[in-house]
Amino acid sequence: MRILSRYLIKQHAAPFVFSLTALTGFMLLNQIARRLEQLVGKDLPWTIIVEYFVLTIPYLIAMTISMSVLVAVLYTFSHLARDSEITAFRAGGISLGQLVWPVLIAAACVAFFSFLFGDQVLPRTNHRLRVLMSSIGRTKPTFVLKEHAINEVQPRQVFLRAARIDPASFIMRDVTIYRFPRDGSAMGTIYADSGRIAFAPNQEDLQLVLFHGTAHEFDRRQPANFQRTTYHRYIIGLPSVGGVFERGEGDEYHSDREMGTCALEEVVLSQRRQRWLAQRAGEAAQRNGLRALVGLPPIRPDSIAPEQGRSLYCRLLDWVLPQPLEAQDRPRNRAQSDTATTIVRDLADTQRRALFTSSRTPRARMNEIRIQHDRERGHQMRAAAHLVEFHKKYAIPAACLVFVLIGVPLALRFPGGLGMVIAAAMVIFGIYYVGLIAGESLANKLKIPPFWAMWTPNVVFSIIGGTAMWRMARQGINVRGSSWSPLRSFVRRAKT
Repeated sequence: MRILSRYLIKQHAAPFVFSLTALTGFMLLNQIARRLEQLVGKDLPWTIIVEYFVLTIPYLIAMTISMSVLVAVLYTFSHLARDSEITAFRAGGISLGQLVWPVLIAAACVAFFSFLFGDQVLPRTNHRLRVLMSSIGRTKPTFVLKEHAINEVQPRQVFLRAARIDPASFIMRDVTIYRFPRDGSAMGTIYADSGRIAFAPNQEDLQLVLFHGTAHEFDRRQPANFQRTTYHRYIIGLPSVGGVFERGEGDEYHSDREMGTCALEEVVLSQRRQRWLAQRAGEAAQRNGLRALVGLPPIRPDSIAPEQGRSLYCRLLDWVLPQPLEAQDRPRNRAQSDTATTIVRDLADTQRRALFTSSRTPRARMNEIRIQHDRERGHQMRAAAHLVEFHKKYAIPAACLVFVLIGVPLALRFPGGLGMVIAAAMVIFGIYYVGLIAGESLANKLKIPPFWAMWTPNVVFSIIGGTAMWRMARQGINVRGSSWSPLRSFVRRAKT
C-alpha cells in the first residue's frame, strides 16, 4: 500500500502543478489584458505596474488551488481507468476506498496549506493591493474616464459621468457630477451641458470647468435646506489628485477581505455584543414606557454584554504568535478601533435614551423602540457580512476534499480525454462558485445563516460524491471502456 500510495500521489502531482500554473497564468493574463492599457496611460513606473500584477497573484491562487485539485483528480483517475490500471488494482484485491484514501490525505494537506495561505498571506496582499489601487486612482484620472459610466474621480467623494469625452482635449459633453464631501459640507448633483478637465499649475490639483448647467445641493445635517443654482461657468477644484504617482502610506483600515480569521472573529463578537446591548436597550425602553403608566421609576438597561469564547484556532494562534505587550492596549486596525469607540458611544446613548423614555410621549417611546430595533438589525447585518468571510476561509479550502469525493466516481464512470476533464471541471467549479455567490448574497440580506451560505455547496457535493462512490464500490462496476456510452444509453431510454 505504501508503494501504491506513493504511485497515486505521484500521478496526481504533475496534473495538479500544471493546472495550478495554467489556470493562474490564464487568469493573470486576463487581468493584464484588462488593466495594462489604463496603467500604462497613467505614465506609471514599470516597477509599480509589475507590483500591481504580482499582488493580484495571491488572490488568483486562492481561487485556483481547489480547482486544480479537481482537475488533477479527474485527469489521473480517467487516465488510470482508460489504461485498465483500476481493473488491475481491483483484481489484486485493492478496493476503491484504498485507492481514494491516499488522495484524500494529500488533498487534506493541500487544503491545510490553502487555509493558511488565505488566512495569513491573502489578507495582507489584498490590503497592499487596495492601497496601491487607491494611489494609482489618484494619478492622472483623466486618462481612465469612460463614457456613459460613473467614474470615481476622487475616491468616495466625487464621481463623474459624461456622454462624450474627447481623449485629446478632455472636453466633455452632457456631464453629471455627484459630490459626497467628507467634511460634512453641502452634497449634491451638478449637471452641465459641457465641461473640461485640466490640472492646476502645480500638477497636483484637478480642475473641472463646467458650462451652462444647474447645481442641486443640500446639507446632510439639515436635509430640508435645498439650493438650486443656475450657472454659465462653474469651477470645481479637487485637491490632492496629482499627476505624479505617490504611494499612499499609513492606511490602517482593513475591509472584511483584508482581515484574517481571528480579526474577523473579533469583529463578529463585538457586533454580537452591540446587538445584544441594543436589544436590551429596546426592551428597557419598552418596559420604562409601561412603568411610566403606573408611576414606577425607570430602569437602566444592561451595560455589560456576555462574553463569548474564541475559536480554538485563534487561541492556538495567540499562543504560538503572541502579540507584543505594547500592542495589547490598542486595537489591531482602525476598524476595530472604530468598533470599540462605537460600543462606548452607543452604550452611553442607549442608557440615556432608555432611562428618560418614561418622560416622553407614547409616540416618542415608539420611535425610541424602533431606533433600537434598527440598531440591532444593523449590528446583525454587519456581523453576518464578516461571518460570511469567516466561514469562506474554511469552506473554500475544504472544497479540496469535496472535489476528490465527486471527482473520483465521475472520472471512473465516464473516463475521457483532456477535453472531458476540462469541461467537467469547469461545470463543477462553476456550479460551486455560483452557489457561493448566491449564498453570500442571501446571507448578507439575512435570508439564510452565514454558515449554510458558505457550506451548502460543500455539503451538497459531498453527499452526491459520497453516494456515487459508495454505490460504485458496492456494485463493483468494471470501469474499463465505459466512456460516455452509459450516459448516452440512459438519455436514449429517457427519450423513448
